[in-house]
Amino acid sequence: MEVVDMIRKLAPDPISGTSIPWIPRISPLSLVALGASLSWVACGGGEAPSDEPAGGAEAAAADAPPQFETTEVAEGVYQFRWIGHNALFAVTSEGVFAFDPISVEAAATYAEEIRRVAPGAELAAIVYSHNHADHATGAEVLREAFGADVPIYAHRNADAPLREAANPDLPPPTDTFDETMTLAGGEIELHYLGRSHSDDIAVGFLPAHSLAFAVDFVARDRFGYQDLGSFHFPDQFDAIEGLLEIPFETIVFGHGPPGDRAAIERQLTYYRDLDAAVRAAVEAGLGEDETAETVLMEDYSHWDRYDDWRELNVRGMHRKLLAAGAP
Repeated sequence: MEVVDMIRKLAPDPISGTSIPWIPRISPLSLVALGASLSWVACGGGEAPSDEPAGGAEAAAADAPPQFETTEVAEGVYQFRWIGHNALFAVTSEGVFAFDPISVEAAATYAEEIRRVAPGAELAAIVYSHNHADHATGAEVLREAFGADVPIYAHRNADAPLREAANPDLPPPTDTFDETMTLAGGEIELHYLGRSHSDDIAVGFLPAHSLAFAVDFVARDRFGYQDLGSFHFPDQFDAIEGLLEIPFETIVFGHGPPGDRAAIERQLTYYRDLDAAVRAAVEAGLGEDETAETVLMEDYSHWDRYDDWRELNVRGMHRKLLAAGAP
């Protein structure tokens, strides 16, 4: 078998699985808006899809999803979407816990949505999923809306980079944890699964709802961000396996629609297939350009961002393997 054919055939079909029903109770989505919203750019994006429908820019604007949307994903638990980024907030016995302000502009609307959904409720805490600015910026806006003394929780590895950045719109956490933390009397758990997309990702878990919130290192049927520059391999595999040890049934992501356990299994399979295919190319002596041309990951061609990030994922993995000492 030619090496190119061998590489192309390495990745098996991804695990099939049914998606979790997504029932908007606050701002119902039409099917058209839902389909459009899934193609919005994530992780530093924010622009609308590039494929313009018939009718030009005006028709594209009319078909675009609303800039923000709040959707109840479990009783008292809400996904707040701002363009292509998702946050999560939960109304608990101790008040509202809000994950990821997203941005200064988003946080202002986020605060309004919390007040609308839970009028009179206090904001008990803000939780950073990790320190990256496209998810954590805007905490001071939430504090201005609900109280300057609102605590901010994050993994301990998020503290130093945020203090060094000294960005008033992205304050460092007031409280940190190492491996696990419980909030609201156990209604919310925070888990650190090791290095993945960054070295400080906190996964939220709400046991009563069997619901998790995981940002950037996993998504539903979506390629990793660009060239996987901030990702840590092989730690990424361990983090995803650790996520599967949490007994969630529904999972909300930092980008894209919610999913289920099968979505995480598919994500793990994808990264394993990517590693195996690129590793085979490296061992066969293919350079980065040749590898990018031959490792097509065709079994995942239906996934979100395939056309944009497939080549970048392959190139990034090639560099990581060489840096790790692969031949």
